[in-house]
Amino acid sequence: MIEARQKAGLTQQQLAKRLRRPQSFVSKYEGGERRIDVVEFLWVVRAMKADPMAVLRALIDRSR
Repeated sequence: MIEARQKAGLTQQQLAKRLRRPQSFVSKYEGGERRIDVVEFLWVVRAMKADPMAVLRALIDRSR
């Protein structure tokens, strides 16, 4: 998720603003302190204007 956000050219603060959430929301899931569900995942990825399937594939590849 960090890589996708950076690829979108966004800081945590900028993404949080798009999501209308505090920056700590982004920080916590990026740092592994909080997990996000599927609906939140789609919400976050769409805010980054990224392809959800591409981000999911990258996450799956990293977990192997």
